[in-house]
Amino acid sequence: MQIREILTLKSDKIYSIAPTDRVESAVARMVELGVGSLVVLKAGEMVGLLTERDVVRGMVAHGCDLKDTEVSAIMVADPVVANADDSVDYARDVMTKSHIGHLPILDGNKLLAIISFHDVARACLKEANFENSLLKRYIKHWPE
Repeated sequence: MQIREILTLKSDKIYSIAPTDRVESAVARMVELGVGSLVVLKAGEMVGLLTERDVVRGMVAHGCDLKDTEVSAIMVADPVVANADDSVDYARDVMTKSHIGHLPILDGNKLLAIISFHDVARACLKEANFENSLLKRYIKHWPE
């Protein structure tokens, strides 16, 4: 299964924030939208990624009050990315090895979406259930 297949199940909406916006407004936006990450855009181009984990790390590095801190101070400036044609297994492996929960997906240089580890896990379970169903059909008289 390719990452592109996960994207068909997701909204094509990409939530973003500017690098000069305050962390306080980024957190408020993530809470309002119910998302765990925001793409950091400058002049329409991705310059970073801000996740809930980055906010917590920023609290340790800059003190608990990030109200006046700019997003650029705590964002990941060069996030790990994947291609839409990469396999879901690749996404799972890179996310696990990099200890990240959100992965920007590119098609060439164009940002298509952000997938979460939850999206990847759901796709893996769906694929495993499908393969299991095929195997049960193959084995005669398998009890359902």
